[in-house]
Order: sequence, then structure tokens, then C-alpha cells
Amino acid sequence: MTSIVTISGGLSQPSSTRLLADRLTTAVRGELGEQAAGEVVELRDYAHDITDNLLTGFANQRLRQVLELVDRADGLVLASPVFTASYSGLFKSFVDVLDPESVRSKPVLLAATGGTERHSLVLEHALRPLLSYLRAQTVPTAVYAASSDWGNDTELGQRITRAAGELAAAVRARPERAQSDPFTDPVPFEQLFRNTTAH
Repeated sequence: MTSIVTISGGLSQPSSTRLLADRLTTAVRGELGEQAAGEVVELRDYAHDITDNLLTGFANQRLRQVLELVDRADGLVLASPVFTASYSGLFKSFVDVLDPESVRSKPVLLAATGGTERHSLVLEHALRPLLSYLRAQTVPTAVYAASSDWGNDTELGQRITRAAGELAAAVRARPERAQSDPFTDPVPFEQLFRNTTAH
């Protein structure tokens, strides 16, 4: 089963960011077929948990489940509203508590929502550099949805379809991740004994 995890950074309910996240998730699952599972996480439900993690350095059980979802995912969809020409503080705080290794080389589709089209550059000047720093594999097409896109969303639908196809292709091309079980290939006792007596 292929796992696609979508992180929605919207703060309101209902949220245009969640609406875009749902459409992207559906499109990616459609590209991947019946063997794909999709899960959407709304960060607003974990705002206190994320803050506690930032203050204490430890994730509680609720947040740990989300972090493990991200780690196990075959592909990610990350969507944030635009606040002051950048991603939201809640979205950035979540990224700050992620283990960087959990997104390293992982296919990621970037998305954002905002009031006007002029905020669309947030995808390239804020979100993509952030994920590049974490060494994620961002797909070429990022999806921005302004308020005007929801009325006549033919072009938005085309961007969603193109980006979903790119993420699905990147997920399919990704090599199987080896399961790191330390007990599958134990070191022989003789070798361990030899190492301790050599000093």
C-alpha cells in the first residue's frame, strides 16, 4: 500500500487550504490507483502539541503519531496559507519539529492559498527553499490557489492534475526503503569477542 500524507496548515474552519489539500490528495490517489492510501492532517488540531514540542524538545503521544505518519509516508503534500508574504507560523513550527531525515529524498508536492494572485511567488521564494534545505524531492509543479480561483477553477484543476501526476510519478520511481531492523543481520559472537580481546 502506497501512503500519501497531506499536511494542511490552514487555521480557519472551513479552510481554503484544507479544500485545496483535499483536492490534491484525491488527485494523487487517483493517479496512483487503488493501492494508494491518503491521510490529511490539519495542523490547527495540533497547535498546542507543536508549541509544547518547541518549548520542551519532546513530542507528546498525539504529535508523535503525526511525525511517524510523515516518516512512513511514500509521498507528501504540504499546503500552507500565505501570511505576510510567506508560509504560516504554525506551518513553519511543524517543520521545525520534524526530523529532517523523515523528509530527506522524499517526493513532496507544495501548495499554498492566499487572497490574491500576487502571493503565488511564496511557493518559489519561501516554500521550495525550505524543503530544499531539508533535501526533500519537490516536484516541479507547485499549486497556488487565490480566492478568484475557486469561482472558475478550470486552470486550477489543470495545475492540480499536473502536480498530482508529477508526485505520483516520483513516488513510483522512488526505490523501496529498506527496513532497518538491527536483529535481521546480527554480528557473530566470535567477531564480537575478537573485537573486545584485541585491545
